Amino acid sequence: MTRRIGLVLKGYPRLSETFIAQEILGLEKRGLDITLISLRHPTDKAVHPVHREIKAPVLYLPEYLYQEPLRVWRGWRMARRLPGYGKALATWWRDLKRDFSPNRVRRFGQALVLARELDDHIPWLYAHFLHTPASVTRYAATMRGLPWSVSAHAKDIWTSPDWEKVEKLADCAWLATCTEVNRAHLAALAPDPGRVQLIYHGLDLSRFPDPGRCHSEADGGDAIHPVRLLSVGRAVVKKGYDVLLRSLALLPRDLKWQLAHIGGGPERTALQSLARELGVNDRIQWLGAQPQERVIEQYRAADLFVLACRVADNGDRDGLPNVLMEAQSQRLPVVSTRVSAIGELIREDQNGLLVPSEDPQALAHAIEQLIKNPDRRQKLGNRGREVVEKEFTVEAGLDKLAARFGLEKSP
Repeated sequence: MTRRIGLVLKGYPRLSETFIAQEILGLEKRGLDITLISLRHPTDKAVHPVHREIKAPVLYLPEYLYQEPLRVWRGWRMARRLPGYGKALATWWRDLKRDFSPNRVRRFGQALVLARELDDHIPWLYAHFLHTPASVTRYAATMRGLPWSVSAHAKDIWTSPDWEKVEKLADCAWLATCTEVNRAHLAALAPDPGRVQLIYHGLDLSRFPDPGRCHSEADGGDAIHPVRLLSVGRAVVKKGYDVLLRSLALLPRDLKWQLAHIGGGPERTALQSLARELGVNDRIQWLGAQPQERVIEQYRAADLFVLACRVADNGDRDGLPNVLMEAQSQRLPVVSTRVSAIGELIREDQNGLLVPSEDPQALAHAIEQLIKNPDRRQKLGNRGREVVEKEFTVEAGLDKLAARFGLEKSP
């Protein structure tokens, strides 16, 4: 059965959220009529191929209320006449007293605009991320008297207070989350644990075809053919790039390697300064944010993928980074950390190596082992492709999500 939904996102399109674009396109192909509702305008200059295939129109809400005061005022004038306005206002007021912040005010203003401008024929709202997008969705759905659901991922779960998660779980029709670690945490807070479902994002292997070949036989002994390391991720605290840089500085000086980093982010300049301080910057390429085609080229050119995830001081952490699945799909062995749900994909010494977070020495040791042993890299990389093909394809997750919306399993 074809259904219509309004899908609320923090920003669209975003290079760092390929998994969301992949989901949108997959649901469109299964017959879901989607209107995208974005809280922010795009900042990335490029888009992925998947974004160009998505047909859904985009409604951009006021990013900051002062920029479009008339639109907010018109939203309030219409929304205050809706039967659910009083309940939404009371909900927001309770939230504001516990989280007195400009962001909380902005959420309600955006919800007013959404309540006014949402197509009357859209019967369901669905949010990506449990924090800001779910708040806007919750307030607007309450005003309109609509059911709503949400997908929860990483930062949105671990930096939100329990009181807010409990109340949203009580209000939403269902919640999907992308790791078993997340599911267990949220199910323990839900009034009905059954409304929390594990749905892995998975990978669209048609976009990440099997390279059908091994990576290089370099072993770190030849300066002309160094072992090529790769890391893909935004330069933010939870990615642990300072730990990675310190681990690289601990590698034997005569070991020949290069690192390419893909990703933007606020910590990038500071990390480049740290790399210079540690004496490793001349071995690093800082490539910035890249479209998917370029990222795949780098996966295929690399010999080893490294991601030093950690839990930040504010609780923020990764769930199961999609880049790990992407690297594995290209037969690239992985070294990462025992944080959150990474162990749900990376099985120790089967398709990668895991070390404790915040431990440059352990990370350096694991990297050195694989730099020096191309045969072991090949074994781990081949097994990684097998695990992704068997357990982490996008179709399995899309089938579960489609069923939530009453759609057929496959296009």
